[in-house]
Amino acid sequence: MATLEELKTEATAEVEAAKPLNISISGAVREMNEAEYAQRIIDITNFKWQDQQFGYIQARQEAYGSIGDQLDMQYKDILNDTTTWKDHIAKVKSDYPKPE
Repeated sequence: MATLEELKTEATAEVEAAKPLNISISGAVREMNEAEYAQRIIDITNFKWQDQQFGYIQARQEAYGSIGDQLDMQYKDILNDTTTWKDHIAKVKSDYPKPE
């Protein structure tokens, strides 16, 4: 897992590689000034940090499937003496680990 400083370095490299960046204000297009570039680096860094820390939550929610599908898996596991649901949940947790 990257540190905040490492993520800031990545964000800075991305902004530097994308220069010049233009913005439109009231229809007038101009290049970003240094303060706007600095804010963009902060914004990208914060996005990367949030995604690193909490991105696994949405990924897990999507991978788990619907409650109905999970209940169906559990019902079939009971009928067939299988562990499909437990295996599915374990795989999702393994594929999308919670950051330590």
